[in-house]
Amino acid sequence: MNQGSPDVIAKGEYYFDNPLYPLTVRRVKASAADPATHEHDLTEIRHRHDFCELALITQGRAMHWLEGEAFPVAAGDVFVLSGEQSHYFYDRKRLETINIMYDPAQLELPENRLGKIPGYRALFLLEPRLRQQRRFNSHLRLGRADLAPCERIAREMEQEVTTKRAGYEVAMYGKFIELVVNLSRLYQESPTTNAEALLRVAKVIDCIEERYAEPWKIDDFAALAHMSRSTFMRVFRTATGQTPNNYLLQVRIQRSSAKLCGSKLPVSQIAYDVGFNDSNYFTRQFKRLQGISPAAYRKAHRT
Repeated sequence: MNQGSPDVIAKGEYYFDNPLYPLTVRRVKASAADPATHEHDLTEIRHRHDFCELALITQGRAMHWLEGEAFPVAAGDVFVLSGEQSHYFYDRKRLETINIMYDPAQLELPENRLGKIPGYRALFLLEPRLRQQRRFNSHLRLGRADLAPCERIAREMEQEVTTKRAGYEVAMYGKFIELVVNLSRLYQESPTTNAEALLRVAKVIDCIEERYAEPWKIDDFAALAHMSRSTFMRVFRTATGQTPNNYLLQVRIQRSSAKLCGSKLPVSQIAYDVGFNDSNYFTRQFKRLQGISPAAYRKAHRT
């Protein structure tokens, strides 16, 4: 146990063969002395990453210390850790994990496509954020029948890393997307209360992302989530760290920024297109969030 120790930083350069293609796999066997345990193995050392990690527990059990909280994990547990989360395992009993390490900022995941799966938003985006706030230690737990195909894909990825045959990076990427989709679908079928709440929030976020220009009201979101207004507001804020209206505003401003750079439409038309009925209000909000006016933003980012 080493809660009082300072964090070791697990840097991507220790694990990724190609920094321009940040995706790899490392397997940690049941015994720390096992020769299959990878170099720079920090399993029992308190650490944080500068990348994300998808962890599949394929055998055994242990205690997982995460951001000041400890909870038991066992075969079938799956969770995603964002880079800034401090964690380690202890009291390992035949624990075996497959850790898929990746940097989503550089890997160029098809977020628009993956975001169509509510389970993806819940498992890969919302759960890690909640853990970082130390409010949430839930994770996906798979039965043996569901774990088997996920473990197979992960081992195929590991094989690609090991053999490095021509095209292994592309093969790994394809298998990773397959695994992400599979896990996202399984999350949607998870019976836990926490998963259900996050899936409902994810459904609302998906609507905001796709239909941001519509005249949404809080009651519309609550109805979509099948929650009371007060419950929805609480759950959404817990999951995202902000109110639904602020989230919607930020999406609208983001979309307007792209339109300012990619079109010659008048600012007033762009304001209307992203959901603002008042172009003056749009200009004020844009300047508040972006630091400059829409016109100045367009001039500065004109291609």
